Amino acid sequence: MLILNSNRVSIIQPASKWQGLNLKELKDYQDLFYFMVWRDIKVLYAQTIMGFSWALLQPLVQIILFTIVFGKVAKVPSEGLPYFLFATVAIVPWTYISQAVTESSQSLIAGQNMLGKVYFPRIIFPLTPVLSKLIDFGISLLIVVITMLYYRVHPTWNLLFLPIFLLLMIIIAAGAGMWLSALAIRFRDVRHSMGFVVRILMYSAPIVYSASTIPDKYRLIYSLNPIVCVIEGFRACLLGGHIVWMYILPGAITSLVFLIGGIFYFRKMEHVFVDVI
Repeated sequence: MLILNSNRVSIIQPASKWQGLNLKELKDYQDLFYFMVWRDIKVLYAQTIMGFSWALLQPLVQIILFTIVFGKVAKVPSEGLPYFLFATVAIVPWTYISQAVTESSQSLIAGQNMLGKVYFPRIIFPLTPVLSKLIDFGISLLIVVITMLYYRVHPTWNLLFLPIFLLLMIIIAAGAGMWLSALAIRFRDVRHSMGFVVRILMYSAPIVYSASTIPDKYRLIYSLNPIVCVIEGFRACLLGGHIVWMYILPGAITSLVFLIGGIFYFRKMEHVFVDVI
């Protein structure tokens, strides 16, 4: 379509189906983005007696159960560390990933009433739980701090690398959220399968066991799992172990590929959301 305007010609074309993340558009709608994140935070604990204490209770109960079942009964090796400490450092980031991915996967369906009424970047939907759940994660870090103080774990220089693994943790949640939310619009099986998938992912990563128990010939393939990268990174940074970059970099690369693929797939499917839902 051509529009003639005295001295210039404007050509209007449909946007390509394969588009990357439009940061300028997100900046233009930053107020809406902020409102949706803040709404998620307030609604989550509205009309609850314990309020933000739930952010501590949920991972704490899981840590205690895992310590009893896997640490005391099954006696799973924990690299010579007290199993409670070993489990705490892994379960806190895992709780964030699992909750953020689960809520992000259903974000478009939960917000379907807004989809057809006004235009704004749809990618805000899956990114909202990823950011709002960081509040819970920040609160649950108190469990990690108290546990480390109790067992007298002294910080090491590895702590300087912790922001890298925090960023990878967020990238995993964002990438998975974009893939799953776009798929959930067309295939409602995603909603029914999330509980099962989350349980499988938990046991595919070294949360209740140590990655050192994996035979060396399989470690490189195993490390392609991005959750392995995050859990191993958290343990090394917080507990002072050796950071085995050879087994962390494959997971980091997988995380970035997963995120980029999620962005492009989400943007490709974006134009059919309103019609399909």
